[in-house]
Formats: sequence, C-alpha cells, structure tokens
Amino acid sequence: MPSIKKFQVTFDCARPERVARFWCEVLGYEPPAPPDGFDSWDAYNSGLPEAERDTWFACTDPTGEGPRLYFQRVPEGKVVKNRLHLDVRVGTGLVGAERLAVLEAESARLAALGATQQRVLLADEENESCIVMQDVEGNEFCLD
Repeated sequence: MPSIKKFQVTFDCARPERVARFWCEVLGYEPPAPPDGFDSWDAYNSGLPEAERDTWFACTDPTGEGPRLYFQRVPEGKVVKNRLHLDVRVGTGLVGAERLAVLEAESARLAALGATQQRVLLADEENESCIVMQDVEGNEFCLD
C-alpha cells in the first residue's frame, strides 16, 4: 500500500498576502514567520523592488494535520468558476435547522472578513445543506 503524501493547495491570486490572511482566519491557520533578518512581512516587502513585493505568501495548519496553503501572484484575474474548491466543514454531524444556523453564523463571520455569500443550497435526499461563498478575490468555496 502506498504511503500517504503531504500536499499543499496553491491559489493563483492578485494579492497573495491579503488572500492568505483571509484563509488563515477562515481555517485557524497561521502565516509563516517573516524571513530571517526581518521583524515583519511589511519590513521584508519594503526592502524589495516594487515588482517583487507580495509575489507569494503561505499559511499552515498549526496542528500539522492540514495541507499548507500557498498563494502566488499571477497577472490575470479570475474569469471563470473554479475547477476545484475547498469545502469548509463547520456543520459536521448537525442536521436540519441546527445545521443551517451554524452555517449561517459562520457565513456572517466570514462576510465580516470580506467573503460574500452566493447562495444557500438546502438539503435534499442526496445532499446536506451548504452555503456557497466567495473569498476576498472571488474564489468559490462551500461551508458545509
């Protein structure tokens, strides 16, 4: 049997640090320490030529269990629906009105961070309720 591999999820974006810090708040992840010799990311970036500032950022699960998230600046904007998206599991084990209340509360918390709610999908015989959201740069994700 093959061993389980560690992996990271990479996001293309316009402002890597902004998007990474959003996802840190969503998932309880932590940004990395600034590079050696710098007391902050602002200090690091201010020492770079403007074209090289905010070209990447990353965040990690402090427990070491979840994947590393890596954010890289790309010149083009997002134009179509994601082919891959994250499902943020906040209502696990809950059903009905209790589940929907937890999802709505988390949606409100994330909206305060800059996310936007797109639509609520209510449970049917095959699927649980979920809320489709977009992050601060329009990347879709689901609360379920």
